[in-house]
Amino acid sequence: MSRLTVLYFASLRDAAGVASESVEADTRDLRGLYESLRARHGFALPVDRLRVAVDGAFARWDEAPRAGSEVAFIPPVSGG
Repeated sequence: MSRLTVLYFASLRDAAGVASESVEADTRDLRGLYESLRARHGFALPVDRLRVAVDGAFARWDEAPRAGSEVAFIPPVSGG
């Protein structure tokens, strides 16, 4: 298991009720991490609508979470 800091933005932050949280990751990849958090917080957005970043750089969904990393889930931005 790896302890990570997860950052949420926009609709994800609203659904989670927090901007960030520390979590224990027991998944093989970032997709699994998001899916477990989606189940916990009730996120409406599927993986294919989001970007993921690790330690400030965009990452691929099939990358493994690394202990101590900061993972950000970034929903699409709507302007107006």
